[in-house]
Amino acid sequence: MPWKHNGRTLKEGREWVDDSGNQHSKVWMRYSDSQKATFKIVWEEPPASEAPYDNRFYLGRKTDGTLIPKSLTDVNEVDEDGNALKDTNGNQIVTPGLKTTWVAQTKRTANDKLAVHDWYVTRKAEKSTAIPSSVTTYRDAVRTKCGEIETALNGASDLAAFMKLFEDERNSDGSVKTIAKINDWPDEI
Repeated sequence: MPWKHNGRTLKEGREWVDDSGNQHSKVWMRYSDSQKATFKIVWEEPPASEAPYDNRFYLGRKTDGTLIPKSLTDVNEVDEDGNALKDTNGNQIVTPGLKTTWVAQTKRTANDKLAVHDWYVTRKAEKSTAIPSSVTTYRDAVRTKCGEIETALNGASDLAAFMKLFEDERNSDGSVKTIAKINDWPDEI
């Protein structure tokens, strides 16, 4: 996160003057480790409260740096007295949980993949022209995969299990061994 010189935070891409009056150009980040040491430029880990986090799964951090997880399940919103919050129609306000959000996203992804080939279905309905078997096979595979992903999302028992669905399994050389469940769609045709 921040590079510092005697406690002062240095901005990447900006010129700065050190305590000895030496002017450093905006490309000071290109200095070697020894040059940075000579000019007393040090890397300082950010406090836990400022460390980056994955906003797909977390709302933010508490002041002590503890991550605030998003809810896996839908949350009925209430006021400070525990009374249900209602919308203008008198219905309970519900904040969708991660499962609801990602199942909806999965359905949108499947729909996008199917939409490319919808014209075949329309043509068959209007003109009785056969749909190529490769298209039918692909569309069936997309629907099947969508169901598998939804089942996996809904079956996650906790946030760690849910997050695992988004992680590629890697080989020792860093290459992908197994694609993350959420991204494991059939190859497009």
